[in-house]
Amino acid sequence: MHRYRSHTCGALRESNIGETIRLSGWVHRVRDHGGVLFIDLRDHYGLTQCVVDPDSPAFSLAEKLRSEFVVKMDGKVRRRPEGTDNDDLPTGKVEVYVSEIEVLGPAGDLPLPVFGDQEYPEDIRLKYRFLDLRREKLHQNIMTRVEIIKSMRRRMEGQGFFEFNTPILTASSPEGARDFLVPSRIHPGKFYALPQAPQQYKQLLMMSGFDRYFQIAPCFRDEDPRADRLPGEFYQLDVEMSFVTQEDVFAAMEPVITGVFEEFAKGKPVTKNWRRIPFAEALRKYGSDKPDLRNPIEMQDVSEHFRGSGFKVFARMLEDPKNQVWAIPAPGGGSRAFCDRMNSWAQGEGQPGLGYIMWREGGEGAGPLANNIGPERTAAIRAQIGTKEGDAAFFVAGDPDKFWKFSGLARNKVGEELNLTDKERFELAWIVDFPMYEYNEDDKKVDFSHNPFSMPQGGLDALKSQDPLTIKAFQYDICCNGYEIASGGIRNHVPEAMVKAFEIAGYGEQEVVERFGGMYRAFQYGAPPHGGMAAGVDRIVMLLCGTTNLREISLFPMNQQAMDLLMGAPSEATTKQLRELHIRVNLPQK
Repeated sequence: MHRYRSHTCGALRESNIGETIRLSGWVHRVRDHGGVLFIDLRDHYGLTQCVVDPDSPAFSLAEKLRSEFVVKMDGKVRRRPEGTDNDDLPTGKVEVYVSEIEVLGPAGDLPLPVFGDQEYPEDIRLKYRFLDLRREKLHQNIMTRVEIIKSMRRRMEGQGFFEFNTPILTASSPEGARDFLVPSRIHPGKFYALPQAPQQYKQLLMMSGFDRYFQIAPCFRDEDPRADRLPGEFYQLDVEMSFVTQEDVFAAMEPVITGVFEEFAKGKPVTKNWRRIPFAEALRKYGSDKPDLRNPIEMQDVSEHFRGSGFKVFARMLEDPKNQVWAIPAPGGGSRAFCDRMNSWAQGEGQPGLGYIMWREGGEGAGPLANNIGPERTAAIRAQIGTKEGDAAFFVAGDPDKFWKFSGLARNKVGEELNLTDKERFELAWIVDFPMYEYNEDDKKVDFSHNPFSMPQGGLDALKSQDPLTIKAFQYDICCNGYEIASGGIRNHVPEAMVKAFEIAGYGEQEVVERFGGMYRAFQYGAPPHGGMAAGVDRIVMLLCGTTNLREISLFPMNQQAMDLLMGAPSEATTKQLRELHIRVNLPQK
């Protein structure tokens, strides 16, 4: 018999009854039933109930076992007594009568429990992540992640893509976040950057004639952490294709993403026919460029009904042509208690409040706004937005460029509070026609809004003749249930257009050549039209595992302060290391 096991802890069935076997694993828990010890033994594959009674030569050692001891057990498989089957376990009809136990690895007092999935302080969980990962739900999430990545690879290969690995040490790039810099010992005073994405390399692969690339790519961005974005590093399904239009990218990737979701959705419905929503429409209807389409609420511009009305606050605002009033319908929300609750919530979000109208029995409008604008205008609003008796509507006013994010939060809040958002499905859509540029208020300049390497709609002519803030790009995102899960674009492969695009954002031709020399040179020697995208592996896994925190689907994540509590990173460098790198540390004053 093998030194450690003849079977795993998830393998035994009724067909094994009568066999002498050997198991090794962790003591999940010990139960004492009137002097007979029941030991649940666990490994990666499952759990087996082992029984030790006072007649067994192993009994004296079994009494000393505690949770998370690693042990080897020899014994005979037998049928569980009638009425004690556990249908939740594949091994639930059998048990092992133990004759011999060997302790392979004793365990000290546990800093957190492994049995059960009760809440525990996150910093303790991350410091003892090797224990945390033994917990059933987290362990299963990690294995689901493994299977999702396998599914992605299989589906990409089925679409004719080839997997390539691109460099980790590269040059700094303006992807929109801070780089992690790596000092060079061989070239004093110079730095590599960890890639924010393999953007330039995957485009260079298209220049090299490889046609269809994909990679499960690690990406590194020195950003502040939040629940839906891990600090430091994340993984994406990175994709690039040659000789394609935007439609070709959509046609290739929709089946991959839909297929992955259907495979792991546990029976929840998944979008069959993806909607394509222009960026500007997404902001106006949903107050988000990653709308949760499970929520049926669509906002509408109702400015005309308040222009010159008795509600002076809105009427005065609308004297400025850029200002608007948007209505957020609230089906079933026509109670004073709910409207007051929403108003209090808005104040908690830093707003002065949230105006509303309720529609009573007979269709009559009620509330301060209705009283101020009168029944005729109230009825016109109702007719436009389609509210009924027992419904309400909330109103947000001002410059849409400044209030759209809040209006989106309010829409989400109404959907949640009134149970309008269907939590039992996955709603996927493309967001298209992103603006090429945006105005950077901090730096008082025009800047790239999305991806600097995208092709502007209208090409070089648009860059030369249009107001930059009106130019749309061949850029697109995939959203799912309120999260952006992918982003991509058709690339700007024309050297003159590339230089012009960067010039508008404040980069001179010389700077473009210096920072993107590899790509710029490649474009001079026969560049195919190409495009692609990158899907966030971590966010997709998070959604399919039914959690809202990426730490629940990642092996060894950092905490909210971007610290690895398990390995003690970041850590100070030694004087010798700094001297070799020709670096002196200049710490901020405390």
